[in-house]
Amino acid sequence: MADPARTNSGQAAAEPAATIARTDVNADRFVLIRIEGMHCHKCEQMIKKQLQRRPGVHEVEVDFASGQASILFNADLIGVGELVDAVKEAGYKPVGFTQSHEG
Repeated sequence: MADPARTNSGQAAAEPAATIARTDVNADRFVLIRIEGMHCHKCEQMIKKQLQRRPGVHEVEVDFASGQASILFNADLIGVGELVDAVKEAGYKPVGFTQSHEG
């Protein structure tokens, strides 16, 4: 029977990059940033795009109706202050945040 960890040439198959990159989640944090000035879905997308460009940001959800962005990030690579700055760079006003440890 064939070994699923080996390719047809008999070499070990490489693990998917996402599996390797996300094996250590001890530094992952979750932050909820309250934001003023969002009025529509385009506002959400502008903020989301600005946050997703940052190294260490894993997931971003932005909701203009609640005026909040939720971000899962690696605290070893980026801090909350840098995330707040990204919201400002998108042209919006962060007015507070709540942070917690993920996991």
